[in-house]
Amino acid sequence: MDGSLIKALQRDGRATVSELSADLGVTRATVKARMDRLRAQGEIAGFTVLTRADVAAHPVRGLMMLGIEGRGTEKVMRALVGMVEVQAVHSTNGTWDLIVEIGTATLDALDAVLFRIRRMDGVTRSETSLLLSTRRAGR
Repeated sequence: MDGSLIKALQRDGRATVSELSADLGVTRATVKARMDRLRAQGEIAGFTVLTRADVAAHPVRGLMMLGIEGRGTEKVMRALVGMVEVQAVHSTNGTWDLIVEIGTATLDALDAVLFRIRRMDGVTRSETSLLLSTRRAGR
C-alpha cells in the first residue's frame, strides 16, 4: 500500500486525499493516516514542483569531471562559465579538480560541448556521466 501511495504522489503531488483513496481503493482515513506516517518516518521528505523549464530546456544533462594541469584551474573555470550549455562549475577536492554541470537539447549537442571542453588548454583528463533522472530533496 505505501509503495502504491508514493507512486501515486510521484505522478501527481497535488492529488487530493479523495482522489488518492479512489485511485488506491482504500478509505480517505487510510490514505491520510499512511501519508502522516510516511512523513513522520521520513519516507516522504517533502513535496516539490517540477516546472516545464526544468524538463524542457535541457533534456540531456550530464556531469563532467575534469583534471586540470598545473595552475590552469581559474582560466578553465572562466572559459566554462562563459559557455551557454554550462549550468554550473564546481571546484572540488579529491581526484577531480572541477565538476561541470552541462545541459543541452540533444546528445549530439552534448557530444560537441564535451569535445570543446576536452580541447581546452589545461584540461588533462575527463569523465562524464549522463543524468538519467532527478529527484529533488524537500526543503
